[in-house]
Amino acid sequence: MTRLTLRSMIDDASKGMKKAVTEAMRGVDHIATTTDCWSVRRWSFIGVTAHWIDPDSLKRCSAALACKQLRGSHTVDVLANALDIHSEFEIRGKIQRTTTDNGSNFIKAFQVFGEDENNNAVGSDGDASQPGEDQEGGEEVEFVDVSVLLNEDDGLEFQLPKHQRCACHLLNLIATVDAQKATSNEAYKKVYRSTFGKCNALWNKCGRSTLAAETVEDACSLQLLRPNATRWKSLFLEQAVERLLRIIKDKGEGTIRVLCTDLKVSM
Repeated sequence: MTRLTLRSMIDDASKGMKKAVTEAMRGVDHIATTTDCWSVRRWSFIGVTAHWIDPDSLKRCSAALACKQLRGSHTVDVLANALDIHSEFEIRGKIQRTTTDNGSNFIKAFQVFGEDENNNAVGSDGDASQPGEDQEGGEEVEFVDVSVLLNEDDGLEFQLPKHQRCACHLLNLIATVDAQKATSNEAYKKVYRSTFGKCNALWNKCGRSTLAAETVEDACSLQLLRPNATRWKSLFLEQAVERLLRIIKDKGEGTIRVLCTDLKVSM
């Protein structure tokens, strides 16, 4: 089977699934979506899912709308363009909320392109003049709500739904911030910064250099995993520190010493 034939089969299957999901959501009036970005081996991706209640059976339904690569920086324009997937499935006017994490890029994207009335409020500070006040002469002046003009859907601008910040991610942030309070103890703070300064040097080196990543994999038969700022558990329990300890246990501390020497970072 040639690569071209395989690609054609995948495209046909994707079109069939897209049509089926679109038909399933056609009779639904209220839909919620979620989206997230992540990186794997220096490649970035975005995923979008839809969730709704079937009006006949009252069952909860979910479907994946997109999982595609993001190229370049995750700017507000790039994210808004990726989330325009809602239009492809003909659900743009049905979405009640789109849930994301608390990443600044997502928050700004919804502030710039979202329809949330809290983001588009005009004159909320009470400074706006009322019609007819402080006007010289008797000439009438027509006041126009600028937010209405900015939010008009002329097909040339993205329009995102109302935004919902993920509650689980908020709890993760609370746990992270509270954990940092332990550094108020000077003795702990000294050890903490010394240890994680060296760990971060290793993680950053492997994240920025393909050669460094290959050196680690050759020596340890494993890759180092970098902490994810949006998932506090990734630092200790699931990825970064656990992987370092596993390498030391399986390969010995000498292996880490050689790596640090080769990569020119502090042991």
